[in-house]
Amino acid sequence: MAAVNGLVAAARHLCRGAYWAGTRLLWEAPKMRCGWQRRAFSRQGGSGGRSEVLGKSGIFRRGLAFSALSVLGYEAYTLISQSAVVHANVQVDEVLDQADYLYGSGETEKLYQLLNQHKNSENAELLWRLARALRDVAQLSHTSAEKKKELTYEALDYAKKALEKDPSIFAVHKWYAICISDVGDYEGIKTKIANAYVIKEHFQKAIELNPKDATSLHLMGIWCFTFAEMPWYQSKIAAVLFSTPPSSTYEEALRYFQKAEDVEPNFYSKNLLFLGKAYMKLNNRKLALLWLTKAKERLAHTEDDKQVQKEAVELLNSL
Repeated sequence: MAAVNGLVAAARHLCRGAYWAGTRLLWEAPKMRCGWQRRAFSRQGGSGGRSEVLGKSGIFRRGLAFSALSVLGYEAYTLISQSAVVHANVQVDEVLDQADYLYGSGETEKLYQLLNQHKNSENAELLWRLARALRDVAQLSHTSAEKKKELTYEALDYAKKALEKDPSIFAVHKWYAICISDVGDYEGIKTKIANAYVIKEHFQKAIELNPKDATSLHLMGIWCFTFAEMPWYQSKIAAVLFSTPPSSTYEEALRYFQKAEDVEPNFYSKNLLFLGKAYMKLNNRKLALLWLTKAKERLAHTEDDKQVQKEAVELLNSL
């Protein structure tokens, strides 16, 4: 921040000194970035041309001095503009650091309050984090059903804007897919199945951009698990609506869950839970017990973790 302030101060000093530097700049102007004076001299035939040009009249001398001052003004403007961009980038980085700290600390509402101040930002990194924060607030147990729906659609709006701003960020694709999935809960089975193709596409893109992101791998596993256990009536609807309805297997889901765990062990309670559930579906009781016990015993940080623990206990009791 001190460096930025120094740049701005230097630029302002440069502007104030521009008038008094006129005489010296008359001779130094050909060395400056614009270079038009140097080209004028060369067209007149080198050093002899320089004497001819400067000897024409006082009017030209004043014009040249004015042009030199214009160059200096441009330099000052450029310096101030650059410093403003640097300052803006520093501010964004500070907000992102605060946001990531709050997210890691489970401070859902404080995180939303921070990012909501920047909802008009054009920065994709801020926007996808805001979409995530809105979704997390929607998931809180004290959020009303009406408010949850409102926040869910709002989260999708910001995720879509982030995607438009910068589709090269893997997290943008991940959270866009998550938000589309959430909205599907309000729009009926036909829309939900149609959205499944889009969701899969963006999860796969997130994995392509960052194959070491455990969350993207986990979510792709969730997609596979969901369509592996699709109820028969939904399968019939999908078959009527689409020539090739979305489908998957528990084995495919298990591969994604295991790969996510390999990339980042114990990163997410729900991945432990779904490893257990996948092994249950594949009739492997021993490994189902192992992963469900890990899910139950993992320290809960969020509402999501508490729900996972509850489901893990219920499944363990059923085995």
